[in-house]
Formats: sequence, structure tokens, C-alpha cells
Amino acid sequence: MKFSDLALFLEKLEATSSRIEITKILANLFGKANANEIDKIVYLILGRLAPTYENVVFSIAERMMVVAIADAYKKEKSDVQKKYKELGDLGLTAYTLAKTTGLHDLAIPSVPEVYDELRRIAKDEGEKSVERKISGIAKLISRLDPLSVKFVTRIPVGRLRLGFSDKTILDALSWLEKGDKSAKRKLEKAYNMRPDIGYLAKLVKTKGLKDFSAGIKPDIKAPIAPMLAQRLKSPEEMVAKMGLVSVEPKYDGLRILIHYKKPDYLRTYTRNLNFIDKSVFPELASLGKCIKADEVILDTEAVGMDPKRQRLVDFQTTMQRRRKHGVTAKSGDIPLQFQVFDVLLKDGQSLLGEKYVDRRAILERTIINGPIIKIDEHTLTNDPREIKKLHKKYLKLGFEGIIVKKADSHYVSGRTGWRWVKMKEVETAAGKLADTIDCVVMGYTTGKGKRVGFGVGQFLAGIRAAGKIKTITKVGTGLTDEQFRELKSRLTKLEVKDKPLEYDVHKDLGPDFWVQPSLVVELAADEVTKSPKHTAGLALRFPR
Repeated sequence: MKFSDLALFLEKLEATSSRIEITKILANLFGKANANEIDKIVYLILGRLAPTYENVVFSIAERMMVVAIADAYKKEKSDVQKKYKELGDLGLTAYTLAKTTGLHDLAIPSVPEVYDELRRIAKDEGEKSVERKISGIAKLISRLDPLSVKFVTRIPVGRLRLGFSDKTILDALSWLEKGDKSAKRKLEKAYNMRPDIGYLAKLVKTKGLKDFSAGIKPDIKAPIAPMLAQRLKSPEEMVAKMGLVSVEPKYDGLRILIHYKKPDYLRTYTRNLNFIDKSVFPELASLGKCIKADEVILDTEAVGMDPKRQRLVDFQTTMQRRRKHGVTAKSGDIPLQFQVFDVLLKDGQSLLGEKYVDRRAILERTIINGPIIKIDEHTLTNDPREIKKLHKKYLKLGFEGIIVKKADSHYVSGRTGWRWVKMKEVETAAGKLADTIDCVVMGYTTGKGKRVGFGVGQFLAGIRAAGKIKTITKVGTGLTDEQFRELKSRLTKLEVKDKPLEYDVHKDLGPDFWVQPSLVVELAADEVTKSPKHTAGLALRFPR
């Protein structure tokens, strides 16, 4: 496919607000793509070059793109800046200059050619890489027609923003094969096991829906979407729904998936599948000494320790270990211990379909407990009274509560069925919610007073319901100064120009900046009340 043909599809997508119409346009696009290019097309229309967990970044600032546009069309940098200030969009700026200059090459490059060149530019590092990146972008866009230029110049600076996500791509793949969304659940299951939307699209294109799942299995080089806990009101209800259960302490730390292969392959991911460089966790340098296997994928909770008191620290203190600088000093002040509670892969064999008690047995034969990594303790029971007793015990010891797991449950990504259930301290607190709520950050407002320095005053949070993300609260408390700064850094990377299609927001609640629906936060509150403005129909009182 010529990139100019892809640009025509991008123009249609940009002009469309209906999710159904977007899905149909994407399905049509995928139908015209061949198997050797569909993965590249999928990445490009999402504004990236790889699955998110590979962390391939362009490192191209807007000022660099201004220089590249000026070089491509033989303009003064100041003229490009003036036009950009007038239009407010680098893509439109480049499009306008390309139309008036008419210097683009007549030999129209294909989608794979453009993708490969963008990837080469993104991978360029070292001395004078900035100059080479600018030169590479300038040469590339000088070969493109004006419409293609509009979209290509937006991609490296993170401004493509067509208003859809990986989940919309799954809908479109179902529509491509079935003419409707009936295959979405099957596709989502595969995506959770291998969250690489380009790889998945290529499998569907080459094998069809009937046989594509044979190519989906746990891989040491790709994360698996983690299993999440549901909520039930009482131990009695837990036993009634789950039968024999494993009761374990709930740690208030960082959910970390560890991928290790001898002799020294190590990658770590958060519960949102964000890659964390191993330099952030120097404790794991000696991990190989603690594992009796050639390769494993482990599900863990990283918790900070007070080295003087030999006690767990709170979540806010543990979060200080996420910083990129001063890691060595912080690892001495707040050493981490990785509490292991599941094993998903061992020596090439998937364990996702094994019963939980069997996975625990394999785990105990695989891990050598020590100060860095340790299997968490557990108790098998079907007695509600014992569950209550263990809940009180772990709260007294400083844990967040308990996790209750169905003894014969398989490992299933996401929050489905009554397999894992959590029970926290707030259950027994008068006037409080029975538990925290996982919410999606939808946007944020700039701060006032002290918050001006942070760039965030409040963020708008919502919950998923009926295929939409509906607002339930605005949050401006419960974060430290450092957390506000980190939140701003993360939200800036997720900003989008327009409200995402799946957001259902009252006109009076719109934030200053919208963000992609990819950051999930855990909120506590005193109670839930009815709300005429929040589109969930409910609001959190005193959220934090």
C-alpha cells in the first residue's frame, strides 16, 4: 500500500466522530492491507512504531520538527514558527507549506518504507543524533505528498490523536472477519495474553479468526495482562461463590511482572504493562541465584522495606523507587522486596491453564526465598470465620488487607469471574466505602496557588460502564507534592487534542486537558452519593 493511500484513510478517520463509523473505516483499511504491512499500518495509525511495552520513542521535540519542516521546504525557521503559531498544529503547518512549495517527490513511498525510515530515525542515538534525526525527517517528508506530510509530521511528536485505541482495533478486526463485533471477546482474550496489537492483526490477516489463536501463547519477551481481583462484601459470600480458597496478605506496593531467562535476560513491567528499566530495580541483579529454572514469568508485588525497623513501608514511600535518578541512594534508603505469588511460565511451558494450587506448588519448587525475593504466605480454607481471623491478623501486622483466591482457578487476565477477591481495611471503617475503586484518569485541570508549580490541580476520573467511560469524581487531594509532579509528567505524555470518543462527560465537567484512557488509579472515598452531573449517576464523596 502506498502511504498516500493510507493518508486518505487517515483523513476519513480524522473527520469521523462516530465509533461505529471509525470501526468500519478501519475494517475497510485492514481489508485492503496485505499481511506483510498490516502490523506496520496498525502501529502507525496509533501514532507509534511498536507495542507500548517495547518503549520505542522518537525523542523528537516540536522545535526539532519545526527545523525539519523548514529544511524540507527551504524555508526560514522563523517563517515555519510563525505559521505554526497561526495554525496551532505542526501537521497542518507542514501540509500548508507542502502544498505551496510543491517539492515532494513523485516516487510515492510505500507504508513499509515510511515505517522503516521512521523506526530508523527513532532508534538513532549517540553523538549528533539530534542533527541526524532532523535531517532524516526532512528527507522523508520531502518525498511525501501534502496529505501524507500532515500525518507523518504528527507521529514523531505524539500528536496524531485520531481518537481511538487498541480496543477499537480489536473491534475492527472482528468487523473485518465477521461483519460485526461478535469476535471481540475472543480477540480480547488473545490480546491480554499477547498485548501486541500489530502482531495480533498480522495473525488474523494470515490465519483468520478460526486459527489465529494458535500463534498466541506466553512469551518471555512479551508481557501478559495481569489477573485482577474482584470485590465481595463478606467472607461468607466468598466461600459461597469460590469454595476452597487461598488467603494471602495484600501488600500495598507496586505490582510487577518479572520476565527472567538465564543467563541475564531481565525485563519488568507494571500492571498497566509499562516497561520499567532494570536499572530501577538493582536488587534484581542477583535474581538468577534465587530461581531454579532456565526461564520464568513471575507475578509479584514490590514492597519497600524500612531497613532499620525491618518493616514494610507505605505505598507513597515505595513509589519513590519509581524515580529515574538517584536510584542507588534510594535503594539503600528504601530497599525493595519482591513478594512472589504466581508463576505464569516456566521453561517454555505456559502455566495459565493450571489450577492455582498447582501453580503455587510449581512456584515453591522454583523460588529460593531470600531477602530480595520471597514467596508470600498463604492459608487454604473454606471457613468464613478463618478468613475473618486472617483478615484481622494481617491488618494488625500492617498489611492492606487480604487477597482471597479460588484454589482451582486458572490465571485469567483482567477482572473476570470470582477467581480472586480482595478485602481491605476500609471494610470495617464506619462511614467509609467498603473498598477502593479503580478509575480511569480522563483529563486534568491546571493548578492554582501552590499547584501552579505542579501543572495539575485536579484530575477527572471515570469508570467503565456500558461501553463508555463515565465520570464519577474529580480528585485534588491525597497526593504528595512529588506524586503531583509525577502525575503531571505521566499525563503530559497521554494528552490528546479532543475528547476521546468513549468518554461520556457532562458539559460542565470538561477538564483543561484531555488524556488517553490508559492511566488507572485506585481511589478511596468516604461514601458514594447520587449525582445529577457525573455521567455514572454517582459521585465519590471526599475522594483521595
